[in-house]
Amino acid sequence: MSAARIAVNAVLFDLDGTLLDTIEDLAEAANRTLSECSRPPRSLDEIRTFVGKGIPNLVRRCMTEGMVASDDEVERAIERFRAHYADVNGSRSRLYPGVADTLAALHRRGFALACVTNKAEAFTRPLLERMGIAHYFPVVVSGDTLAVKKPDPAVLLHACEQLGVSRRDALMIGDSANDALAARAARMPVLLVTYGYSEGVPVDTIECDGLISSTTEVLDRIVINPGR
Repeated sequence: MSAARIAVNAVLFDLDGTLLDTIEDLAEAANRTLSECSRPPRSLDEIRTFVGKGIPNLVRRCMTEGMVASDDEVERAIERFRAHYADVNGSRSRLYPGVADTLAALHRRGFALACVTNKAEAFTRPLLERMGIAHYFPVVVSGDTLAVKKPDPAVLLHACEQLGVSRRDALMIGDSANDALAARAARMPVLLVTYGYSEGVPVDTIECDGLISSTTEVLDRIVINPGR
């Protein structure tokens, strides 16, 4: 097992669908928004496939898949969603099993940790605090930290720069093609969890360096790079 371990000094984590199950809060905000816009509600499973590229994409898909909405209507819906999500953010979200233990173990072993998400900063940091894991992440790169989001590799490279590590010494852990594509473009290894959202795409069809059914499996897959 040890011969196959990945030698890195930092681990970058996606948020929604990787560290946290946030779908109930996202669905609540989305359906409040749709109701205000006189649109029918979306199911939890449907909204799950819309998550991954940030709030504007989520709301646009809620407003337009199987329906017609103008750009102005979508923009107004995005603003209403932000207000509703601010009310419910973290109220029914939960840590996936094993996440708290994994973060604590990685911290003890000396890995630098960052959260890299397409969620807006206004919602990311309060959510991390509410879930009790903010202290593990000295670096948080949100969907509006830069002008681009995942799958653009710039967000991963920015996280590495802020942590003071090389891209060669970082591992990305996520749940979707957004994470895998960003990591590949940044030339860093990536593991995908099997329990996330993945925008409705079977995770085992996404090219990556391995699948894990729990973040705890990461502890046996990586080792500190002594050449740092």
